Amino acid sequence: MTSDLTPLRSEFRDNMRIDWDTPIQMDDGAVLRADVFRPDGNGRYPVILTYGPYGKGLSFQDGWAPLYAKMIVDFPEIGEGTTQKYQCWETVDPEKWVKDGYACVRVDSRGAGRSPGYMDMCSPRETKDVYDCIEWAAVQDWSTGKIGMNGISYYAVNQWLVAALQPPHLAAMCPWEGYTDPYRELARHGGILTNFCEFIFDLQIKRVQHGVGHRGVRSRVTGEWASGPETLREEQLAANRADVYREFLTRELHDDYFKERTPDLSKIKTPFLSISSSPSDQSDIHRMPRKPSA
Repeated sequence: MTSDLTPLRSEFRDNMRIDWDTPIQMDDGAVLRADVFRPDGNGRYPVILTYGPYGKGLSFQDGWAPLYAKMIVDFPEIGEGTTQKYQCWETVDPEKWVKDGYACVRVDSRGAGRSPGYMDMCSPRETKDVYDCIEWAAVQDWSTGKIGMNGISYYAVNQWLVAALQPPHLAAMCPWEGYTDPYRELARHGGILTNFCEFIFDLQIKRVQHGVGHRGVRSRVTGEWASGPETLREEQLAANRADVYREFLTRELHDDYFKERTPDLSKIKTPFLSISSSPSDQSDIHRMPRKPSA
C-alpha cells in the first residue's frame, strides 16, 4: 500500500471513475481506506456510503458463491444492466447507481479489509468512524454534500447508531434488517445466549480481517489482497480484534457495554426507509440469500 494519505490509484472503467483505497483520516489520526465509484468528470453528486467489516475487495461471487448463484436465479433482474464485477455482500451495486448520477463510497471498517486498526464491532469508536466518513465525503470536490446510507444487516446497524449522533451531512438512510437493541436482538434473545456472533465472526469477518494479507483472497477486479498487503501472525490478528462473543457470554444482564452500543432513537432526525424480513423470509434465513439492495 502507498503512503497513508495517497489513494492506491484512480482509473476509468465500466463507465465509472474509480478511486481505489482512498484514504479517510479519523479524528484520532487513524487512516481508513475506501473505494469511491462516481461518474467521470467534474460534477458533484449525492453519495451513498457504507462502512463495514466484510471486505470491500471481496466480491459477492467469491465470498458467498452459493448464495450469489441462487440470488441471480431467483432474482435475475439483479444482474441486468451491470457486469456484476463490483457487487459486494449486502451493499449497493455501484454500476447501477453511478449511471443514475450517484457516487458510491465503500469504507472498510477499522481493522477490516484494507483498513488497519483494532476491530470492535459497532462500538462507539466505530460509530464515530462512520460519522467522520460521512463528513469527509460531504466536503469532497465530487460531492454535493448530501450523504445517504443504504445497506443490509451490519451496514444497517451502524446507520441507526450514527444517525443518533446527528452528523450534519447525513441526508437520508435505508437500513435493511438492522437491529437497534444489541442485548435483546443480537446477544440474548429473551435472555438466552445466542451464538450468532461467534458463527458470523468465524464465517465472514475473521477471514477478511486486516492483516490476513497473503493468506486471504485477491480482489477479482484489482488483483490486490482484499485484507491488505501486510500478513500478520494469528496471535497478532487475535490481539487486533475484540472478542464480541466472549463479551456476550460473560455479560448476562443489560449493562453499560450494551447501552453504549444501543442508539438513542429519539435523537434520530434523518429521514429513513427501514426494511425488515417477512416471517417467511426468516424461516428460510439459513438457506436462502436475503433480498439485496438495488
